[in-house]
Amino acid sequence: MLDAGRIAVVGAGIMGHGIAQAFAQKGYPVNLYDVDSGVLDKALQSIRSNLCTFVESGVANEAFIEETLSMIRPVTSLDYAVLDADFVVEAAPEDMALKTDLFNQMDAYTHDDAILASNTSMLPISQFGAGTSKRDKLIITHWFNPPHIVPVVEVVMGKETSQETFSFTFNLLKRIGKQPVKVMKESPGFLINRIQTAMFREVLSLLEQGMASPEDLDLAVKGSFGFRLGVMGVLETMDLAGLDLMLKGTDYLYKYLDNSVEPHRILKEKVDHHHLGAKTGKGFFSYPPNEKHGTSAVKERDKKLLAILKAANRGFRF
Repeated sequence: MLDAGRIAVVGAGIMGHGIAQAFAQKGYPVNLYDVDSGVLDKALQSIRSNLCTFVESGVANEAFIEETLSMIRPVTSLDYAVLDADFVVEAAPEDMALKTDLFNQMDAYTHDDAILASNTSMLPISQFGAGTSKRDKLIITHWFNPPHIVPVVEVVMGKETSQETFSFTFNLLKRIGKQPVKVMKESPGFLINRIQTAMFREVLSLLEQGMASPEDLDLAVKGSFGFRLGVMGVLETMDLAGLDLMLKGTDYLYKYLDNSVEPHRILKEKVDHHHLGAKTGKGFFSYPPNEKHGTSAVKERDKKLLAILKAANRGFRF
């Protein structure tokens, strides 16, 4: 199998519909499955809105909207969704029992050569895929929100994943313009969520200590190493600073860094008061009333991300 014919995405929520869009906008026909037709309708509306943002940002023309949407087929029957698929991406909630059931069903419905991927961010595919007959064709492709824009996808091999499955998946992601990162071992959180969560822990600790306001903490990150990280990775930064200086700095600072193993009080209090962020209108910041899930904030985020991609790739267009 040199390339995938049809893609299937199982789960049309916040990640699933974006993954479907990522394949469709590169010309791959996609079956987008969800048990709820209402979720599928909302997913297609979200994809249209995403594509309109592409047009507004100057990276696509009007015709691109209908061309991309025409590649996506909404489906409410799992067997029909995956029957003719060469590459399946499961994007269901992080529930071990649910994923186990889905993978057993997908195994039964797909053809022998189909690859079964999961977008899980923390669960081991070797566990929830253990009952399948395609254990050599199981792989994790961990996408990042918004998946139709963010370049990197973590590719994690299970205990029995074949090199052929990995190579095919890696190359398929490259063909749709992604930057696949190989993760050598199954481990909770893989690479990026572990790194990101370590930063979350320290930022929440600083906020809890009253070291700075939420506004200034975010400004500090965005305008310093966050600004620089787009062109220089963490280990490159260490090399340029000098590893001798890094050793001195870590030797001094490590003992002062937060090492909590339980969620922070300030985060628990927000959740207890139902201040869940953009989706409720209030979190660490406030969001416009009567607006679902911080729509304007998401749209503004996506425009900024597209502007960065345009600048980084110069002639970046679809």
